[in-house]
Amino acid sequence: MAYQELSEVRKTLRVDWYRCKTRPGLLREMSRRSDAQGWFQAGGHLALFIFTGSLVFLFWSQGLWLAFLLALFCHGTVTSFFRGVAPHELGHGTVFKTKWLNKFFMYLFSLIGWWDHFDYASSHTYHHRYTLHPEGDREVLLPIEPTLASTFMLQIFTINLLTPPGRSIHRGGLISTVIMTALGAFGRVPPQKEWLRALHLDQPEEHHNSILWSRTLLLFHGSVLVIGIVTGLCVLPLILSAAVFIGNWLGYFVGLPQHCGLRDHTSDFRKNTRSMKLNPLFDFLYWRMGWHIEHHMFAGVPCYNLEKLYKEVAHDMPEPRTLIGAWKEMRETWRRQKIDPDYQYDTPLPDTAKQAREDAPDERLESSIGELAPAGLQEGGPG
Repeated sequence: MAYQELSEVRKTLRVDWYRCKTRPGLLREMSRRSDAQGWFQAGGHLALFIFTGSLVFLFWSQGLWLAFLLALFCHGTVTSFFRGVAPHELGHGTVFKTKWLNKFFMYLFSLIGWWDHFDYASSHTYHHRYTLHPEGDREVLLPIEPTLASTFMLQIFTINLLTPPGRSIHRGGLISTVIMTALGAFGRVPPQKEWLRALHLDQPEEHHNSILWSRTLLLFHGSVLVIGIVTGLCVLPLILSAAVFIGNWLGYFVGLPQHCGLRDHTSDFRKNTRSMKLNPLFDFLYWRMGWHIEHHMFAGVPCYNLEKLYKEVAHDMPEPRTLIGAWKEMRETWRRQKIDPDYQYDTPLPDTAKQAREDAPDERLESSIGELAPAGLQEGGPG
């Protein structure tokens, strides 16, 4: 399919998004950022990484191999959320009130997680502005198969070597990530990565930053590998460089339901995005992104306030799914799509829900995506 240049899309495509009416002052209250909450979320996640990594090192040094494998699985599960999830919310700039703390943790998690936050900032800005309108958002393209294939399951419960990316901006398993990072270090993009090529053409300054960041990733992880070999501490690359590709199961199961099986080309986030209630541990590791309709509807609201925001507008929102319920819904939708490719699940709304806004919205607050957009994509900015 041929797509027009993204600079033209910005001129011609406008989505008149439906957002739930909120009581006066609520969004301003919910949008307040907190260093204490930020430290709990980002600092807590880093502390878990250090704790599980220390257990891996301890059991390796003592030759307790069963305990070592169990600790490595837990360490990988924790670290896998450094890739995309943690840098995602930090990229919005809404986690900490202190701006440099947002950037520090975003760079740190992106470094450990082999994550290119420069390309992602461009892509994700389009994803929020034009969610599931393929002319302007090809970060997620429907339909998506919620696969449970045995070879795929084997990799995400052990070492993710070859699995394809879940989104066009992601780099997949260990092997494809290393290859994509090496290509990115020289400014090259594989022909099949049409979305990346479109973003680079649209935002050349961010592409330049992405090249430098890819070189930084190779230098850092290459240094970790060399140090591990020279010192005989071969466990170090496992703890620091490979962990993000180990135990990817939880990230897959909580992340895929965001949009899978739902409607594209709609102006209602309640129809193209799915929210889920998760247990406290999953909710923490996933940076509260189970509340995904709320995040898309009001992306300037910090992740730790999304559940409170939902409770304020629950009468106008679909019931959040459970994780199992979301997967049953996606699998049933996929079975129907194999027979009818045009079928998409139409999320039912409560009788109290509205279909159109009747008040004048506060566009500045409601359409805010925090500080995510690079300079070339900021409202009223160049480009």
